[in-house]
Amino acid sequence: MNKDKEKTTIAATLKYDGKRDLAPRVTARGRGAIAEKIIELAKEHKVPIKEDPALAQILSRLEIDEQIPPELYKAVAEILAFVYSVNERYREAEGKKPFTA
Repeated sequence: MNKDKEKTTIAATLKYDGKRDLAPRVTARGRGAIAEKIIELAKEHKVPIKEDPALAQILSRLEIDEQIPPELYKAVAEILAFVYSVNERYREAEGKKPFTA
């Protein structure tokens, strides 16, 4: 396999609006320089980043604004659990009350 292909950065972002959607939607996706820009912006805005190359590969094939398919629900649920735990640690470090629904 081509080494350059193995090292290609892939990124995808998700957004979930429980009032509008049945599942999270892809809000950005890209490879190479675009993926690196997505990651850079996420870091600048303190958005939690979860590295999962296999899932990023699949999500990067979806269209922008497309809901994730049911077969990805479990994988995305794991990401959401990661994000919630990062948010909880941030709130505790900042002395803020945890978010409750």
